[in-house]
Amino acid sequence: MLTIEGLEVVYEDVILVLKGVSIEVPEGSIVALLGANGAGKTTVLRAITGLLDIHRGSVRKGSIKFNGQPIHHLDAPATVATGIGQVMEGRRIFIDFTIDENLRIGAHTADRGSIDANLDRIYTLFPILAERRKQLAGYLSGGEQQMLAIGRALMAEPKLLLLDEPSLGLAPLIVQQIRDLIVEINEQGTSVLLVEQNANMALSISEHGYILETGKVVMDKPSAILREDEDVREFYLGLRDEGAASFRDVKHYKRRKRWLS
Repeated sequence: MLTIEGLEVVYEDVILVLKGVSIEVPEGSIVALLGANGAGKTTVLRAITGLLDIHRGSVRKGSIKFNGQPIHHLDAPATVATGIGQVMEGRRIFIDFTIDENLRIGAHTADRGSIDANLDRIYTLFPILAERRKQLAGYLSGGEQQMLAIGRALMAEPKLLLLDEPSLGLAPLIVQQIRDLIVEINEQGTSVLLVEQNANMALSISEHGYILETGKVVMDKPSAILREDEDVREFYLGLRDEGAASFRDVKHYKRRKRWLS
């Protein structure tokens, strides 16, 4: 279980970005973390994975625990070793390396004897990658690159997978494929913290959802209840005819003051 309590994060010692954020990801669950650009979602992930210092950020108050052990003081390699994997926004694959090489890089903390077995698992999960395993990753489509980024993170056998905007920039059909893959990964035993602007997709597969506004959690409810909430439906779920809600389309926040009060 991941437990974040009263987390405050500052950048460059002056910019307060997270203001007492508390989040839980129970073992075996999918939890959605939603919010507009700049709400603090990626900062939450950086705090979990030990990447804050790279961006001149630091935890000022609060705690982050994984399976009961504090981790907010750990750097990124040590965090991966605890069993946490992350797929960053933008995929961040190595375009001049083959698919197979990208995946093997993801196994740098895994036992050598498990690498081949993990490769077989990834290629079973993503058959399109198996067909092109010797191809340079830069020639993959956006959706295939996202699959590769997820597969690379899974090579370290994480107990918790952090996904930052996995549907960003993908066609609706590919978004559906990514959605189904997240569910399958979870069913295979990996917990998931899903950061998304596609609220409809995220809430359709998660058990619980948190909504961040200006560094604070303003809504914290089971996903089924959030999907029926009048404010959530107006701001996040009813924005496009095809039903793919995006926070980037939100132009008016008539009820934000009530949420933030």
